[in-house]
Amino acid sequence: MANTESKELQARQKHEVTGTAEQTKPGPVFIPAVDIYETDDEVILTADMPGVTADDLSIDLRENTLTLNGEIAPFENADEEDIAIEYEVGRYFRQFNISEAIDQDNIKADLKNGVLKLTLPKADKSKPKKIVINT
Repeated sequence: MANTESKELQARQKHEVTGTAEQTKPGPVFIPAVDIYETDDEVILTADMPGVTADDLSIDLRENTLTLNGEIAPFENADEEDIAIEYEVGRYFRQFNISEAIDQDNIKADLKNGVLKLTLPKADKSKPKKIVINT
């Protein structure tokens, strides 16, 4: 009998960035969980950034480096008293090297329900081409 693994979804904890660089803003910096997949025409990147709004998100492409930087603002009011806090606030930060195979002028970004979806279209020269066989 084959051994089957459980396919249940399990929540991942936020992973904090570890590094030697000094931060200019106080608070933790998290690494967003990312999925990357590819079609013949594009590369799709999805990043989980719960709590980040479009106003608090910056996506920068400079010298073939794509940088995601989002901030999670505290959502409680000043007149509230915290009883239990399990949701951490801070910033999200992640960088990716983008090759010249990507059409960098036509990258699209959508943010919905805390999930960022980046569509990175492939440059025409890197798309697969069907070679016609003459007979």
